Amino acid sequence: MQSIAALPLHSRHAVVTGAGRGMGACIAAALARRGAAVSLLGRTAATLADSAERLRSAGAERVHVQVADVGDEAVLTQALAACRAALGPVTILVNNAGIAPSAPFLKSDAALWQRVLDVDLLGAVHATRATLPDMLAAQWGRVVNIASTAGLTGMAYVSAYCAAKHALIGFTRALAMETARKGVTVNAVCPGYTDTDIVGDALANIAAKTGRSRDEALASLVAHNPQGRLVDPEEVAETVAWLCSDAAISVTGQSIVLAGGELMP
Repeated sequence: MQSIAALPLHSRHAVVTGAGRGMGACIAAALARRGAAVSLLGRTAATLADSAERLRSAGAERVHVQVADVGDEAVLTQALAACRAALGPVTILVNNAGIAPSAPFLKSDAALWQRVLDVDLLGAVHATRATLPDMLAAQWGRVVNIASTAGLTGMAYVSAYCAAKHALIGFTRALAMETARKGVTVNAVCPGYTDTDIVGDALANIAAKTGRSRDEALASLVAHNPQGRLVDPEEVAETVAWLCSDAAISVTGQSIVLAGGELMP
C-alpha cells in the first residue's frame, strides 16, 4: 500500500460541505484517497457519521465531522474554526452544500428565495471568507464551488436556484482574479442532472404533479444529456480531485461542465 506521505494531497486539509451523502460524500472520499485530511461538514449528524465511517473503513485516518448549517453565517464560522482546530489550516474548500426547491416563479416567495441564496450562494461566500486566509498564508489553496448547468443557462421552475448558481459562478470568476498570483485557484464544477437525492426528489415531484411514472420522469431529464444518462457523482468527485491537484495549477476561474455535451460554453 502506498504510504500517506507519498500521496499527492497528504499535507492538505480539505473541508467539504454537504458531505454526508451524494456528491459531497463522493468528493470527500476522492480527496481522502489522495491523502488529504478531510473535514465533513453538514446538517445531519447521522449521515456525516456514516460517511466518516466509510472513509475510515477505506483507510482514511484523518477525518473530522462537524455539524453545521452553511446558511447560518455565525454557526458556519464557528464550525470551520472547529475543523481548523481538529486538523489544521484549511487549504482545500469544496462548497458543495446546496438546495434546489422547485416551484413556479409566482409561487416562489421571499422566504424561499432567501433560503436558497443563504445556502447555495452565501454559504460558499462565508465559508470561503473563513478559510481563504489559511490558503493565502500557505501560498497554496483550492476553492471548488459545486455549481450546476443551471448556473450557465435558464431552467423553468427553479428561478431561485438558477439565480444563486449564476451568482456562484460570478463569485468564482471574481475571486479567481483576486487570487491568481497568490497560489490559490478558484473554480466551479457544473454538473448536469446527476444521480443524487436532489434529482431523486425532482423525479418524485415530476411524477406526483404530472401523473407520469418515475421512469418516464427520468427519461424527460436524461433527454437533456446527449449521452442519454444521469451524471455519476464519482465523475464529479474525480473532477474536483483533479482541480485540487498540482496538475491543475493553471486552471482558475473556470466553470467545468459535466453534462454529456448538454452545454458547450
